[in-house]
Amino acid sequence: MSESRGGEAAAAPLPSCEKGFSYKISFGLTLPSRLEEVTSAVKRQQRFPGACVMVNAMASSSLEDLCLYISLKISNIKKSILLRDLGKDDCLKHFLRKVYNEGILIHELLQAMEIQVKKQEELKKSLKEIQKAAESAQKEAWHLLQHVPRYLPKPLQVCNVESTVKHEEETKAVEPKCEKKPAKERAIKEIALITTEEFENVPAYMKGRITYDQINAVVEEINKAVVGKYKILYQPLRSMSAPVRNLYHRFIEEETKDTNGVFFIVEDDIKEFTKLKLDKRFYVMLSILRHCQRLREIRSSGLVRYGIC
Repeated sequence: MSESRGGEAAAAPLPSCEKGFSYKISFGLTLPSRLEEVTSAVKRQQRFPGACVMVNAMASSSLEDLCLYISLKISNIKKSILLRDLGKDDCLKHFLRKVYNEGILIHELLQAMEIQVKKQEELKKSLKEIQKAAESAQKEAWHLLQHVPRYLPKPLQVCNVESTVKHEEETKAVEPKCEKKPAKERAIKEIALITTEEFENVPAYMKGRITYDQINAVVEEINKAVVGKYKILYQPLRSMSAPVRNLYHRFIEEETKDTNGVFFIVEDDIKEFTKLKLDKRFYVMLSILRHCQRLREIRSSGLVRYGIC
């Protein structure tokens, strides 16, 4: 028992890296002899949890690499001890607080930078989508440009503005000053369309089955007759053909004192300028227009004239 205890006491201390170096340099001991000592010490003491890692490292590398690894660990421990002791020094507390505040500011700046980076990434994605859409639109436009149908009208040639202005100035200089300006076109009074409120206020016995669209369609046809008649009246006689001149004379004969300054038409004008049928339904629509104060009758010499209100 004493021998075993003495053997355990002799083999208990774990050899350090410095001894390993001294053995290697001075006595020339090899790596396998040191491995046996380390493994036996680990098995007997069972005090070092990281010993297995060290043994594996020693088995896979040389003693110099192992000593380098342990020296790095020792240096890190020394640094941590120094930093722990710095907090106890009153002279360095202000410096440590400043470093702490700077660290907080740096952390906030990093968070802001992360937010900006995320925004820029989202913007980049949206720009890529816009680029793809623009490229596809450009391809479609190019395809349409290359396949323009031949039957489409060609674009008009635009002349230079300066040349046209100069030409107008030259023509104005050549034209005599005594030339009269062309007469303005005379306005022709037309019947205003019936509104929905007016049509609803028409008595039911008067409307019958006539709809709102039908009454306004008749209004548009009567306006065609009015415009056709007074365009002829406003034309110079020299520019008229024989049939138009006959119509002109008829229009003049139909005028009376009561029609002075009034735009009117007769049934012959409706037959001449429109395709309306002068049936019972048409006269019902005329009575609706008289009720809505769009037309009024002017009777004289056996002729009914429909004046525009």
